[in-house]
Amino acid sequence: MQLRQVQLGPGTLGARQCVVHGSISLPVQVQRHAFHRSAAANIRSGSSSSFCSSRTLLVSAQRDIRCAAAAAPPSDARAAGEEVLSALRRIIDPDFGEDIVSCGFVKDLSIDQASGAVGFTLELTTPACPVKDQFKREATQNVQELPWVSSVEVKLTSQPAKPITADNGRPGGLKDVRHIIAVSSCKGGVGKSTTAVNLAYTLAQMGAKVGIFDADVYGPSLPTMVSPELRILRMNPETRAITPTEYEGVQLVSFGFAGQGSAIMRGAMVSGLIQQMLTTSEWGELDYLVVDFPPGTGDIQLTLCQTVAFSAAVVVTTPQKLAFVDVAKGVRMFAKLAVPVVSVVENMSYFDGDDGKRYRPFGEGSGARVQEDFGIPNLVQFPIVPNLSAAGDNGLPLVVLEPAGAVAAAFMELGATVVREVAKLSVASKHGMTWDEQQQLLRVVLPGTSTGSAPSAPFYLQPAVVRRHDTSARSINEWTGETLGAGDVSDDIKPISVSPVGNYAVQIQWEDGFNQIASFDLLRSLMPMSVEAPVLEVAGVKVTVPAMD
Repeated sequence: MQLRQVQLGPGTLGARQCVVHGSISLPVQVQRHAFHRSAAANIRSGSSSSFCSSRTLLVSAQRDIRCAAAAAPPSDARAAGEEVLSALRRIIDPDFGEDIVSCGFVKDLSIDQASGAVGFTLELTTPACPVKDQFKREATQNVQELPWVSSVEVKLTSQPAKPITADNGRPGGLKDVRHIIAVSSCKGGVGKSTTAVNLAYTLAQMGAKVGIFDADVYGPSLPTMVSPELRILRMNPETRAITPTEYEGVQLVSFGFAGQGSAIMRGAMVSGLIQQMLTTSEWGELDYLVVDFPPGTGDIQLTLCQTVAFSAAVVVTTPQKLAFVDVAKGVRMFAKLAVPVVSVVENMSYFDGDDGKRYRPFGEGSGARVQEDFGIPNLVQFPIVPNLSAAGDNGLPLVVLEPAGAVAAAFMELGATVVREVAKLSVASKHGMTWDEQQQLLRVVLPGTSTGSAPSAPFYLQPAVVRRHDTSARSINEWTGETLGAGDVSDDIKPISVSPVGNYAVQIQWEDGFNQIASFDLLRSLMPMSVEAPVLEVAGVKVTVPAMD
């Protein structure tokens, strides 16, 4: 038997020296390793006596060489990478319905072909991803099943905590806050603040950076439910911004930390105060900011939704019929302001008796009815647990006090629901209005509607068309009801600035000094009046400028 040495060509295993025997071509190191392993095995079994011939060793070595050939990585690095990605494509994200490679989660893939070591990063949409451990486990297992892989190292990380769009309608201290979650009830006494605080700490336990903003000036609950060591808000002397206090890694801002007791002031003052506290606090980089809304659907709620773009809302109710009537008003308010409600929490839903039976002292069906009537995707029911309110009264959230308890498990379900729904919403098309200087047109992308319609494709509107269709009192004759005419607005009018107003409108500052709030419903009605992208002439050749995605 003759062995000969050859050199591998470009694009193979690093042009290393190989030994060729028949149809088997392996690096010299692999063949030597297989031969020595066979010899060692024969020695251990006692075959190294005078009866162990070189022929026996050679046959055994050939067998191990063939096994090594089956386990050898592809000769091309690109092919090896494709094998790894193919293995990872078998893992499907349950929310997006696509594999983790198509979702763009796989980053920094590295393969050491000599040793068979594989490493990569899974960059998820949020550090609080409820299936991150499952992804890591399945990714390790799938890649490890490749015959040539000796080890797998998977690192978990998340996308940077930054707004979905450049400003996302979030001013000042909110610029590095990725998602803002509203927790609302519209009726007092249903456990809204308890839900908000425990949800925030649950998200923190899931690995996210979290803050809580207590928006109830008249009766702030946060100072009672959480007891930070520093129970006062401070102001940064350089930036004149509020520095949140902190407890168990969660940032906290409440009017209750600014002074003793609740406030006595008129509604307009309260709205301005809430807006200032929310937008001028130095929140820093946060994955989620949970806002504990005051009960009702008044000025404060409207101001909050108009000031910032909320990612989602959670509504809290109880099983009683009266609670359903009130919470329905809140859901309609969020629908009007284009804030998606992602979950209903039915608090004090039931308790389990010592006899093993489940009792519902306040009736049942309120939460399910809200979910069904308004098409809300999730419903989470919380039991009547004395420890839940007692922990809040003592300044320690129950999910922190008993992280392995039944209540913590229920909040983990709610937290996972919020994370999944917000992640799905965040990958939707970016919407809003921008001024296209080159085309001298307003470019519009509208979000989907509550009835299920998809986001619109980009379309263009003449500035004068939008200006003439303003429906505010300044643009309508209060005696005749007539709106602006063609001669009232110049055909050449241009906007000075365009900025979002919550999730439902844009604010346009026109060069004639007029300040217009154009709702997405108005812009949707103007879609039939949209214009095609203009034809420009470049070096004598007419070129149609496509819409920019």
